[in-house]
Amino acid sequence: MESLEVSARTVDEAVELALKELGVAREEVEVIVLKKGRSGFLGLGAEEARVKVRKLQSEEVPSPVIMAEEILRKLLSLMKVSASVTVKESSLSETAERRTPITLNITGQDLGILIGRRGQTLASLQYLVYLVLSHQIKARVPLVVDVEGYRERRQESLHKLALNMAEQVRSTGRPFTLEPMPPGERRIIHLALKGQPGVTTQSVGEGENRRVIILSQK
Repeated sequence: MESLEVSARTVDEAVELALKELGVAREEVEVIVLKKGRSGFLGLGAEEARVKVRKLQSEEVPSPVIMAEEILRKLLSLMKVSASVTVKESSLSETAERRTPITLNITGQDLGILIGRRGQTLASLQYLVYLVLSHQIKARVPLVVDVEGYRERRQESLHKLALNMAEQVRSTGRPFTLEPMPPGERRIIHLALKGQPGVTTQSVGEGENRRVIILSQK
């Protein structure tokens, strides 16, 4: 048997069942998450996770997606953090030419420690996975590590904040200075207000204190 589809309560449990059935180790297979599953409320609406596990041929080299997932799992294990790692499905189907980032999402309980203040811990974890992966495959690979969809929620929050503060600046004519943010979050603000009538943005400050100012544009 070269491949197997298995359902279980969680992705990790489904993978373990498949590995036992195939009689192989985790590094000897490719795992594709077909359905993440969900616990539901009081057992209602629950869905099992489903994965497809395929044996790698002896001459095959694991894909960067599989390698990145394994690197992150090992790092979490070393940190003694109990959590599941899943690959965002779209990153499995995109071609390398499109440079779609490998997106890994960490799920579990009480994972705020992995996010840290202003997302700094998460950014460091992502950079560490990127460094190890780049060293192993001798190439740069776009990579995103997320925790329970934190990045998407944060992006939506920053986008709304930018639009609201821009409206305030247009109404009062006075500039508004946002809190210090990492480069990725400042970029979200700049892009959200690019082309918005009556306002412009600029970054000021140094290092961790660098922040965005929204200015009135007459």
